[in-house]
Amino acid sequence: MTQTTAATPPAVSTPPATRRRRPRRRGNAARTYLILMALAVLFVGPFVWLLLAALKTKAEWVTIPAKILPEEPQWGNFTQALTEINFPAYLGNSAFLSFMFATLVTLSSAAVGFGFARLRGRGKRPLFVVVLSTMMLPQILTLIPTYVLFARVGLVNTYWPWVMWGLAASPFLVFLFRQFFAAIPAELEEAAIIDGCGYGRIFVQIFLPLSRPVLLTSFLLSFTWTWGDWIAPALFLDPDQTTLSVAIASFYLDPHGNPDATVQAAAATLYVVPVLVIFLFAQRYFIRGVVSSGLKG
Repeated sequence: MTQTTAATPPAVSTPPATRRRRPRRRGNAARTYLILMALAVLFVGPFVWLLLAALKTKAEWVTIPAKILPEEPQWGNFTQALTEINFPAYLGNSAFLSFMFATLVTLSSAAVGFGFARLRGRGKRPLFVVVLSTMMLPQILTLIPTYVLFARVGLVNTYWPWVMWGLAASPFLVFLFRQFFAAIPAELEEAAIIDGCGYGRIFVQIFLPLSRPVLLTSFLLSFTWTWGDWIAPALFLDPDQTTLSVAIASFYLDPHGNPDATVQAAAATLYVVPVLVIFLFAQRYFIRGVVSSGLKG
């Protein structure tokens, strides 16, 4: 009687321990944070310089070499900026004009983007290329012909030019909405059509609610475009109806008729604050809207 011995399994060679890469990753993260901090300082630098200029005296402003920090902060410059001109009225003009234009251009761009994304028709692709190509045309080239056109129809010194520009949509915003709407599944649109919905109802009740991040992004971009614009209000509006940007650049003068730089800096600081506050509260949706429109479709 023979005994069978179980064959011993061959020894399995264990792979060498993989090297840990945590130190390298931590080093890369540290370098990334340093670069981001440097860029943050670079971007915040102009606003800090503006704030320091608003706190200087007129003598410190013209001193050579210039002093970075004021010896004694002149908070009275902000009071003078609010009282020397009708600051609330010009602020209201800027807010009304920016809000009206942003609302109109957002809705019109969403409608055009929906048409390019979901509707079918001959020549749609070449027409979309033509719309995008208009972004390559500098706006300053069309400003004088636009002024002549509006002057002939009696729309100068009114807010109607901004209404017309808002209803005409923006090529960049059309591109954002087209990219976002093209990424929505076709089954959702087909189900709505089977239920008897037309494209107008599909756009209003389905696509617009789904595009809230892009709507907010479009509104913020167009709002800041109009809020920071100086050329168009200076050209199309009279001094009583103009915006705060024109008032800051033109109406703060010293007794000799020269620009009062420190008071202008204080007014410009107050002028920038509302946009910064809006962006700080809406930056999450702003970034989400840009990312979703740029990566899909």
